[in-house]
Amino acid sequence: MFENLSYLALQQYWWVIISLLASILVFMMFVQGGQTLINQIGKTRIERSLLINSIGRKWDLTFTILVTFGGAFFASFPLFYSTSFGGAYWVWIIILFSFIIQAVSYEYSSKANNFLGQKTFDAFLLINGILATILIGTAVGTFFTGSEFSIDKLRITDVSDPVISRWETPYRGLEAVFNITNLSLGLTIFFLARILALMYFINSIENENIILKSKNVLKVCVFPFLVFFLLFVVLLITRQGFAVDPVTKIVSMEKFKYLHNLVQMPLVLIMFLIGVVGVLTGIFLTLFKESRKGIWYSGIGTILTVFSVLMLAGFNNTAYYPSTYDLQSSLTIENSSSSKYTLTAMSYVSILVPFVIAYIWYAWKSINKKRIDEKDIETDEMKY
Repeated sequence: MFENLSYLALQQYWWVIISLLASILVFMMFVQGGQTLINQIGKTRIERSLLINSIGRKWDLTFTILVTFGGAFFASFPLFYSTSFGGAYWVWIIILFSFIIQAVSYEYSSKANNFLGQKTFDAFLLINGILATILIGTAVGTFFTGSEFSIDKLRITDVSDPVISRWETPYRGLEAVFNITNLSLGLTIFFLARILALMYFINSIENENIILKSKNVLKVCVFPFLVFFLLFVVLLITRQGFAVDPVTKIVSMEKFKYLHNLVQMPLVLIMFLIGVVGVLTGIFLTLFKESRKGIWYSGIGTILTVFSVLMLAGFNNTAYYPSTYDLQSSLTIENSSSSKYTLTAMSYVSILVPFVIAYIWYAWKSINKKRIDEKDIETDEMKY
């Protein structure tokens, strides 16, 4: 089946898979958003315990998606992986470290003889909630703004320094934070994660005080989310983009490239608009219709929106990881992918992706069959 596809079709197929996994990851980062709200909403020990345990039951699903996404990206587009992770390593090290302390916090915060103390682990969760959301969003922003690196495959023959990719700035990825487009996307993800978390609390916790406080905080989070999201969209569609000549493969700058991508890929534009409407519908239903199901509308909307944005980065003859140091070093889905044989073999493995999604759905439904309440906290021996 997959062996009959062209090399380009396989490359495009895997960009779709990667984009889908990334979209689900952004949705699942409501766990990180919830971690930033524990002390803001939970004013008593019981309330904080309810909040931690509601998102604590989902943190491993987020981690599973993160690992699956990273592994799939490495296997399908290894040149991106080596360039970004080898060059912008300070950003990725900080992100990975924040996930490590998150895992430690959930596993050991409630253990007996915890010498670090609950407040230390709460601080770890807060750090992960802030850094993971903002920095991942900032890193994705470089798909549109570019990074300073160079690539020369002939350097692999240099015995003294056989490195194909070189990062041409000493800041090792941290410079991306100072770009307004990148930062606006990072802050959009941060506030979106908080919004999704608040709707998840409302959906999964049976406690009137938490529901009321969640709605009040949701009202506050909506405004900065909309500001940063609109700022990112305006900056994106009005900026120059990195276009690839379909024949010569030469990379050049094109005015309004990402706006052109939206117009020239109407299906992506439709998904983007449906996604945005879905996110806003979830917020509206939660705030004005007393609905507890807003998380589903906004969750599906988040996945569609992020997916369509990543389509803009990789399709329609666009360099998805552009180099501002050397345009011709920019990475496309064609020049950075694995071999056709590898992509073909992986494609058969990708048949398992629906099963992974089904597992997430099944685990979610099993865990959330009943809304968590104070009795669950008192009787659950596995509580966080």
